[in-house]
Amino acid sequence: MPQVRLLLRTALRLRGGFDVVGEAADGAGAVRLAGELRPEIVVLDLGLPDIAGREVLGRVRQGSPESKIVVFSGAEAPEIAERVEGYVLKGADIDYLVDLLETLGRRRAQDAVIELAAEPASVSRARQFLRRTLREWNLDLLLDDAQIVVSELVTNAVTHARSAPELRLSLNGSTVRVEVRDDGTGTPEPRPPTEDAEHGRGMHLVAALAAAWGMELPQDDGKVVWAELAR
Repeated sequence: MPQVRLLLRTALRLRGGFDVVGEAADGAGAVRLAGELRPEIVVLDLGLPDIAGREVLGRVRQGSPESKIVVFSGAEAPEIAERVEGYVLKGADIDYLVDLLETLGRRRAQDAVIELAAEPASVSRARQFLRRTLREWNLDLLLDDAQIVVSELVTNAVTHARSAPELRLSLNGSTVRVEVRDDGTGTPEPRPPTEDAEHGRGMHLVAALAAAWGMELPQDDGKVVWAELAR
């Protein structure tokens, strides 16, 4: 159903770390896209209008044998449980499905971390660290956008949180994740842009350049502001 696909797509975007490469409204479309795109994970409804559940599952598996398949269905089908990586009933909370997909798709291949001082010069150090890291990862094409994102997040941490931030870069399956951790308590919010404003436009830039962004509150003090750039 279009509403279910929209709900799941929105939940994945808000969570971050996912790239929805295709959607299909029927079994034939699902089989075709799986064969063309070879996605890492397929979320499959067995109640599609044109092809029976077992058949569509087999054809998707044949077209993309390396894909992990998670069935998201309105009816139990224990006889196919051993042929899929996950089975979630539609009555379950959408966050449960997203948690499962995150577990299956988690592939943080590399991390790079730098501790920065609570001073304006840290912004320049963060950019240098970013450039060196992306070149090591052969991701020079992301450099322009990533420099803007890193500059804004580190500037916010130094200027508004008034703390020594930690910058972490993570190379995932489909994204590069930028995380800046600081000791501040404020919440980063894009402010309405005005012609004479000197501050407040940074998060608008981050939101425009990133595939997703958000904030997390660790168990200890402080916060982590993150943004993900599609590879």
